[in-house]
Amino acid sequence: MRNRRMASLLAVGIAANLVSALTPATASAASEAFAAKDPMRQYTQQKPRWQRCDAGSPAAFQCATLKVPLDYVDPGGRRIDIAVSRLKAGSAKERRGVLLFNPGGPGEPGLNMPADLGADLPEPVKRQYDLIGFDPRGVGQSSPVSCGLTADEKITERPYKAETFAKDVEWARSVADKCQAEGGDTLRHLTTRNTARDMDVIRAVLGERKISYLGYSYGTYLGAVYTQMFPRRTDRFVLDSATDPTRIWRGIFQGMAEGTEPAFTRWSRWTAQRHTTYELGSTPVEVRKTFWALVAQANRKPVDSDEGPLTGDDIRAKRHKFFRVQVAAEWVAGLKKAAEGRIPAPSGTPDQALSLAPPAFARDVPQDNVDASAWAVLCTDTRTWPRDPEQYRRDAIRDKARYPLYGDFASTITPCAFWKPGSEPTTTVNHEVRALILQNEWDSQTPLAAGQAMHRALRGSRMVTVAGGEGHGVYPFNSCADRSATVYLTTDRLPAKDLTCQAAAE
Repeated sequence: MRNRRMASLLAVGIAANLVSALTPATASAASEAFAAKDPMRQYTQQKPRWQRCDAGSPAAFQCATLKVPLDYVDPGGRRIDIAVSRLKAGSAKERRGVLLFNPGGPGEPGLNMPADLGADLPEPVKRQYDLIGFDPRGVGQSSPVSCGLTADEKITERPYKAETFAKDVEWARSVADKCQAEGGDTLRHLTTRNTARDMDVIRAVLGERKISYLGYSYGTYLGAVYTQMFPRRTDRFVLDSATDPTRIWRGIFQGMAEGTEPAFTRWSRWTAQRHTTYELGSTPVEVRKTFWALVAQANRKPVDSDEGPLTGDDIRAKRHKFFRVQVAAEWVAGLKKAAEGRIPAPSGTPDQALSLAPPAFARDVPQDNVDASAWAVLCTDTRTWPRDPEQYRRDAIRDKARYPLYGDFASTITPCAFWKPGSEPTTTVNHEVRALILQNEWDSQTPLAAGQAMHRALRGSRMVTVAGGEGHGVYPFNSCADRSATVYLTTDRLPAKDLTCQAAAE
């Protein structure tokens, strides 16, 4: 690799000298000929025009827009924008390189992450790295896409019911058709592999031989794909709340349903031990009976709450709450009282990986941008989505019986059933890499089993599990895993073996 890199640099120098010695007309022809041999040069040698991101942001927080090819197979074709942000390392003497961020999704913007997440990062990390954010292709300020979806079409939580399944099939078909009509030529290129290629263009433009990375949730898959595609350009990668790379993408949702059942069982036990506080039952069996009776009642007559009227299916769709036992107990107890006409129900605390402010630079972003870009990635990353609606019906019926809380939501029809297949197969993540995986034991979006699967796929990685840890997102949120991540980012020392640490009692 080193010899090939040297040869490439030599070729650039020879070409530059040759061009300068020729007449203008001949030089132009030589330059075009060289560009034809290296069509990516126009992207990797861009000079970003850094400027203050926003009048309300710190002067040191800078943004620039880069160009990348929409289709890397045709780098001379259509180009799109990638919005990039930067906070420079606090110490020029200690600076190691760049640390890229991704907040998850797919479909979530990451441009503000250096400013938002940087406030929580330990000082040694901020001294050593330029913090780099970017909106993935098609998202936010990076040539945002749209399907023109209505508010109803953006509703994705659709439980299986025999009487509504035909309408759900039509919803899925309509979303796929609208996305194809609105931006099919663009959406087919919004893949994880292409976003990884965009990351490598960012690396080259920043003048870095390697990049380090901190990615959450979907961002762990993006990071893993980058390490698979560009192993020699991978430095220190922290994958926080990891997805299972062997189950992209339908299996990821089904994994959420699988992981919800043990969380619900744990919640039932915890709540039964506190019957005098929540009055939901003195045994786990009684707690579960109370909950399912509430679901049945709400399906007959929605429960008024400060979230609006909730049907029983709406309550089931909030399955993420059960990964935080106290939050769920307070929420269900409030719903029960509301159903009995005693008090309004509280909404409970949302369960999110990161609490990031909306992008300060958001202008003219379509209202369905998150949905359109997410479906594009989910549907085009893999060719394994079933094409027969009846397969979804059978799977939803089966999984509702297996995983009553969320199984039918996870396995029912989606627009991917009617989406045109992507141009590339799913990336197989299976190689040697010195990455660090962080995982809460009770993660609502990426269950512990998903993080363990990522760990197996990335041989040479280490995993730190936060026993009793609740919620989606570990670092740097005052977790017992924080030290391992900071040591790795600042010294390159991974734990000698996989670790399990205990979450702090609340």
